[in-house]
Amino acid sequence: MAVPKRRTSHSKTRMRRSHQHVKPIQIQYCPECSQPVLPHRVCTNCGFYQGREVVMPKEKKERK
Repeated sequence: MAVPKRRTSHSKTRMRRSHQHVKPIQIQYCPECSQPVLPHRVCTNCGFYQGREVVMPKEKKERK
């Protein structure tokens, strides 16, 4: 069984893990309703995508 002869240094460990970082979520804002939207997605609030209405937004249900 292979066993490392020397302990791996902090530098080598961090170099190996350098590509494993978490990227922050990119958020854009809808130009029609100013709600946060993920890029390349239809706005769930107003149904617009690239300046035109693609989906009719669902009516908000009123609670009693």
